[in-house]
Amino acid sequence: MRIFRYRESSSIHLGAVTEEGEAYRLNAPDLMSLVGEARAAGLSVSGYVLRNLAQSVPIGVRAESLDLAAPLDAPEVWAAGVTYQRSREARNFEATAGKLDADTFYDKVYEAERPELFMKSTAARTVGPGAQVCLRSDSTWQVPEAELGLVLDRGGAIVGYTAGNDMSCRDIEGENPLYLPQAKIWKRSCAIGPFVRLAETVADPYALGIACRIYRDGRMVVEETANTGQLKRRLEELVGFLKRDNELFDGTVLLTGTCLVPPNQFTLASGDRIEIEIEGIGTLVNTAVYAAELDAAMIQG
Repeated sequence: MRIFRYRESSSIHLGAVTEEGEAYRLNAPDLMSLVGEARAAGLSVSGYVLRNLAQSVPIGVRAESLDLAAPLDAPEVWAAGVTYQRSREARNFEATAGKLDADTFYDKVYEAERPELFMKSTAARTVGPGAQVCLRSDSTWQVPEAELGLVLDRGGAIVGYTAGNDMSCRDIEGENPLYLPQAKIWKRSCAIGPFVRLAETVADPYALGIACRIYRDGRMVVEETANTGQLKRRLEELVGFLKRDNELFDGTVLLTGTCLVPPNQFTLASGDRIEIEIEGIGTLVNTAVYAAELDAAMIQG
């Protein structure tokens, strides 16, 4: 079962898609409220939703055809780095200017007990499906990073899974690892959605296909595919380190790292369409623009 939010009549509503693909409007303000109601009733979230579908309103159209919003307002989005071999190789390429004949700190992180975790975004910087993501004006090597996102409650329990786009500036990070916050965090540098697949309805989170496709002027210029089975670390391991001596909030999202990296010669351009698809969750679609273009359009609009 997948949970989503959509806009209708100047309001945002919560919805659910059953395993049969039928969409319903739910009588709950948001995902985490739904989780709380289910727990109070002693039920799984999917069981609680199914029990209440008789009182829910069928939407009558496919959820994908609605004006979808981000599935939740994540108070914080965190991210894990160098959790896949492909990411390790890409970070090494950036850090060594293409010379891969020596170990780097990225190799040490990949093999270390402690994972790399960093703050990625806040609710105000995060966008949902169909929205524009921003490119930095001071980077010439920018890429999307397709990632499985974990939706957590305040105790660190995995409530569900979503798709995430961890926009990244490869040149800024490669210049100096201390520049990581600037390489990762800026206006609209993170997107999540379009759905949250409830955790109890996923048989094996390590068997999900992931794809990243980028279109320029209507032509596909990048297509990469992989599988979450290539993830080196366990999901509970990443969450365990995130919540260690830390405070989590209901609806925190943890992006688990990328195994899809566009070719080294590729960089995003304004107008590029980014599609991130995760099996059983859905396809997150966003368009890249420079922040200045977005600001100018907002002023004119």
